[in-house]
Amino acid sequence: MTPAEASALTARTCQLAPVIPVIVVDDPATAAPLARALVAGGLPALEVTLRTPAAIEAIREMASVAGGVVGAGTLLTPEDVARAKEAGARFGVSPGATDRLLDACADMDLPLLPGAATATEVMRLLERGYTTMKFFPAEASGGAPALKAIGAPIPQVKFCPTGGVSMSNVADYLGLPNTLCVGGSWVAAPADVAAGNWTRIEGLAREAAAL
Repeated sequence: MTPAEASALTARTCQLAPVIPVIVVDDPATAAPLARALVAGGLPALEVTLRTPAAIEAIREMASVAGGVVGAGTLLTPEDVARAKEAGARFGVSPGATDRLLDACADMDLPLLPGAATATEVMRLLERGYTTMKFFPAEASGGAPALKAIGAPIPQVKFCPTGGVSMSNVADYLGLPNTLCVGGSWVAAPADVAAGNWTRIEGLAREAAAL
């Protein structure tokens, strides 16, 4: 799969809903009901971050939920890519980009949403054929004004801003022509997940899907 083909697939995933939930799973038993609540609320694309020992099993569980498109976040190494792909991840997300990581995703046919925070990083990824990227860390990198500024000279690249995005500022990002969706953790707060508050999570998902 070429970077251009991968970016096209990633763009379609980003266009499924205005928000991709960024999920941290501590208990694999919560993965499937969490995915069902988010999908029922209208957020089918799910990013499970590889930040806990339970993440790979969570991806495996979520991959079986009807209507969901589960991805693996915080990909840092080719080994991460291989584990995520084997578990059923249909896309990957990384905080930045290295040649080894990009090559691994291409070799394993895992569409990647690579992270970039500056015009130079965006241009380097564009040279390799990527046109869909994660703007990260969004708020720490200047927020919506910075993303708007990058979009002026590089309009062919579209983004999923992530990092500090919440209901209080999400409209600023979604109002930009170079934003496809945002990544956010507020729809699946750890406290709600731990408590099994699936009704509340589904309600938050519906609110996010209507943005």
